[in-house]
This record gives sequence, C-alpha cells and structure tokens, in this order.
Amino acid sequence: MESVLSLHKISKRYGKIQAVKVLSLDVLQGQVYGILGPNGSGKTTTLSIMLGLMKADSGDFLWFGDAPSKKSLKRIGAVIESPNFFPYLSAVKNLEIVASIKDLSFDGIPDVLMITGLYERRNSRFNTFSYGMKQRLAVASALLGNPEVLILDEPTNGLDPQGIAQIREIILRVASKGTTIILASHLLDEVQKICSHVAVLNKGQQLFSGKVSEVVAIADCIEIAAENQELLDKTIQSHANFKSLIHSDGKSLVYFTQAIKPQEINEFLFRNGIVLTHLSEKQRSLEKHFLELLQENQ
Repeated sequence: MESVLSLHKISKRYGKIQAVKVLSLDVLQGQVYGILGPNGSGKTTTLSIMLGLMKADSGDFLWFGDAPSKKSLKRIGAVIESPNFFPYLSAVKNLEIVASIKDLSFDGIPDVLMITGLYERRNSRFNTFSYGMKQRLAVASALLGNPEVLILDEPTNGLDPQGIAQIREIILRVASKGTTIILASHLLDEVQKICSHVAVLNKGQQLFSGKVSEVVAIADCIEIAAENQELLDKTIQSHANFKSLIHSDGKSLVYFTQAIKPQEINEFLFRNGIVLTHLSEKQRSLEKHFLELLQENQ
C-alpha cells in the first residue's frame, strides 16, 4: 500500500513541557489510524504539526511521499477545533461558505449531508442543532471536495452514547470507500471499534504502534478446568511463565508473564498427567494493553 503520511523523529516543546518527543510513525493508504493517549499526551500537537498549523522543533514529515505543500494539503480534510459556523445560517449555507473558501463546487454538499445524516436538516439554522449535529456538520465540511485523508481530533468528545455511535458509523462509512482516516482519541473502546492501526502516546512519547488486531489477539489469560481442579491448579503454578490465577464458576483463570498459546498449556498439562475438560482464551482488550503500557512507563 502507498504511504500517505510519514513522521520522522518529530519533537515539540512548550517551555519546560515536552509535548512530542522523537515521534515516528507511518500511515498507509486505506488505514484507519488512531493516535491514542490521555489528555496532554501530545495528540493534538501531533495533528497540528502534520497539518502545518504548528512547526515542529525538530524532525520532518512527508505527505504522499513528498514534502508538505499547499497541493498535498488540498487532498486532506480535517476537524481539529470545535465546530465554528455562522449560527443564524442553515447547514447548506454554512457549507457553501466553506466550499467557497476552499474554492470547491457546491455540487458535493448534498452528498456530505447525506453521509453525515444531516440532509433532512439541511435548511435548519446551525444554532438549532444539538452538539452532536454540530460535530457531524464539522465532519461534513471536512468531507467537501472528497479528500483522500480525513483527520479528526477527538471526534466523539463530549457526545452522548447516541452521538458517539453516529460519529462511529460515519467514520466507518467513509473508511469503507477507501479514505484514509487519522483520528486522535482518549476513548479506548471507540478506537478498538473503529481503527485498524493505533499508536499509543504518553507525555509526548510513543509507547506502541501497530495493528489493533494484533493487540487484542494476545491472550490476557487462559481459562482451564479438569476433573481434579486442585491438582490442576498446583500443576499449572509450576509452569515457567505462570503469574497468577483466580477461580470463576468452577474454572481457573490463569495469567502468565508473557503471551502464551492455549496449545502449549494443553501439552504442558498433558505431559504432567492432566487431561483438561475445558480450555479457552480470554483475549485482552485495547484498554488492558493501554493501561499496561502506561504503568510500565510511569
């Protein structure tokens, strides 16, 4: 796949605060790439740098394989700040103003209103919109001109569950058409539901980057049972990578010091004379991995 964005050792400091520290990442065409981290982790600063709204202290980045330029930025749609539209104008009129500023035709306005679920309210004034609708109109404005890349900063921040679900559906709908999406968020559950790839930041430093599927594929623990549960517990504790276990509904939830395959556990116990009556993986969530990374880097 074609490289859409490459950041190379980007750093940014505000006085004594290191907002971004030697950050490198690559986003490929068609990915939904989440930049995940707690408040103050450097997410918005990173987005601002890649959009040319802020200059990095060091490092460089490429858009579509070339140095950033006005031409490359025209291929990108972004929502970085809170929606800022004319309150007494309709959704259509506000989008016409945005299209004029971007030197775009008005022809795409109905389409972006349909994508964001606002077509039925296209003639309603902006000040009659709920917060969630205002957020969706901001996304609609970023979609004008059919950009190849959509950048969103905390797109579900402050929304109720219904509003979060609506934004999630819009992102997935846009991504299904091949648009590359880069979004910053502190909501781990949403990132896991939406993103194909993720970079975890804390205090400006990258702690992890990779596929979301690879994170959640790692077994957090193995659930096992046997006819002689007491002997099973005693035996599994002799495994070299054993960490801890707890009992739940007549079974043992066993945690290990590193990722381990259920097949390995089955073979280990069989060699020790135990035949399992139950064996299953309990996969970790992105949240579990995220909290582990933060704890390791305190």
